[in-house]
Amino acid sequence: MRVQRRDRHLSGVFIGSHAIAEGRLSREQLRTLGYRRLVQGVYADPALPFDHQLRCRGVALLLPKGAAIGGHSAAAWHGAPFAGVRDPVTVVRPADVEWKGPREVRVHRSDLRPSDIDLVDDVPVTTAVRTAWDVAALESLGTAVAALDAMVRAECVTQQQLVAMAERGTGHWGITKVRRAIPLVDPRAESAPESRVRVALVLAGLGPIPQFEVRHEGVELARVDLGFPEARLAVEYEGAYHFDADQIVRDDARYARLRAVGWRIIRLAASDLRDLDGVVARVRAALLAA
Repeated sequence: MRVQRRDRHLSGVFIGSHAIAEGRLSREQLRTLGYRRLVQGVYADPALPFDHQLRCRGVALLLPKGAAIGGHSAAAWHGAPFAGVRDPVTVVRPADVEWKGPREVRVHRSDLRPSDIDLVDDVPVTTAVRTAWDVAALESLGTAVAALDAMVRAECVTQQQLVAMAERGTGHWGITKVRRAIPLVDPRAESAPESRVRVALVLAGLGPIPQFEVRHEGVELARVDLGFPEARLAVEYEGAYHFDADQIVRDDARYARLRAVGWRIIRLAASDLRDLDGVVARVRAALLAA
């Protein structure tokens, strides 16, 4: 187990029964002073940012020796903080450690060696390579590739490490899913939705270029999330920040430059991620029209 720095702000996360037993809080104070419940029996100072990592820190206080935060939850420590605040916290435990955890936790039993665990800010987290394996083996393909794209982009793992991991994993649980995900990894993706859209398009036999630079007469006009240069087609995912007033102006100007040189733009929003088959159909139709 490798140990990294200790962060004192974790004192704001605590087990409620322990705080009461030690006289630091009364039951009435725990109930009325606004402490945030992270998982059953574990609370946090309401001033702390409420995200999936904070819930992981709460679960870490309950973990038995030998277990660690893993999978999509651990990916937050390795460049891919995509798990939602209400998503179950993933825990990996070795076969000889019996622990079910609270209902907000998803426990995965697997071979887990001390060398597979880092201690970061007092939180036992699976290493980047082990996290990459578990993400690929446990999550849906789009979710897994999005996390792996981000981990490689953050230089927490390399594509060479991922390929080697898949090659030496013959016979291990989850190897089929791991080997399906690894060839789809592309660190040029700059967001999880962009990765998910790209995976859907690639699996449909379409091959967009991530973060494609559109140039005209030697001048860069714009960079698009997913580009089909031969068809002059761009696919853009517009997250929440695209609806900021200043960003709307910048986007409109960028799209105008693209249209002026014959490019068409398919603009996607969060709702489109719930119908990726529909997205594929739209892109295919636009390519055929070209």
